[in-house]
Amino acid sequence: MTNPHGTPIWYELLSADADASSDFYAKVLGWTVHDADAGGMDYRMIDTGGGDFAGGLMQLTSEMQAGGAKPAWLFYIGVDDVDAAVEQVTTLGGAVQMPAITMEGVGRMAMVTDPHGIPFYVMRGASPEASRAFDYKGVGKCSWNELATPDQAAAHAFYGAVFGWTFPDKMPMGPAGDYVFVQAADQTIGAIMPASMGPAPGWQFYFRATDIDAAAEAVRANGGTVHDGPMEVPGGDWALNASDPAGVRFGVVAAARGEG
Repeated sequence: MTNPHGTPIWYELLSADADASSDFYAKVLGWTVHDADAGGMDYRMIDTGGGDFAGGLMQLTSEMQAGGAKPAWLFYIGVDDVDAAVEQVTTLGGAVQMPAITMEGVGRMAMVTDPHGIPFYVMRGASPEASRAFDYKGVGKCSWNELATPDQAAAHAFYGAVFGWTFPDKMPMGPAGDYVFVQAADQTIGAIMPASMGPAPGWQFYFRATDIDAAAEAVRANGGTVHDGPMEVPGGDWALNASDPAGVRFGVVAAARGEG
């Protein structure tokens, strides 16, 4: 892929019930989740329209779950050299969850954690085209990547060293601390905040809808939970924090309110 080093290139939902997850997110975000290829891993592509993909949905097998895998949203961060990135992750106190592998026609990837045990993938995609899974204004795409961490300064140092991220701006949140924006290459991709501002340490991803009130109604009507919002956020968008019926946290952002 031609995406710059350190930018998000793919999002992945691990699910214990892929059919139920497909149905839920289709109703909330308007996605078309394609059927898995016959005869292989149950991995389904998330289509935001016209064959433009935001990520994938993986059915967790019984073996995966027995090994400790749980439903979760994860993301892939594009790197110039997967093996070098993995070495740097471990040197800086992170760990390897899945050693680097190469998938023909897909690319080379590894699953790692940061020093606080928060998982993510590093990947060098095989496609000559840039990934568009992260797109701040793209409906159905991931619009924001948000990390809640037990040690904000350590997270800045780790992610800055591995991915070249910078942190040029922040929004003071009173006694809770600062909400610090993340710059990757030439774009703002999200923020890092103290764990006390979130429900638990980890990455949360916000996907863009057309109407925040309709999204909130769809979450509730289909067995999910809206925890916070809709609330107006800087820049004029509206956002909410939610969990799907399996308890997996995610966010929704939209430019409009239907007030419905």
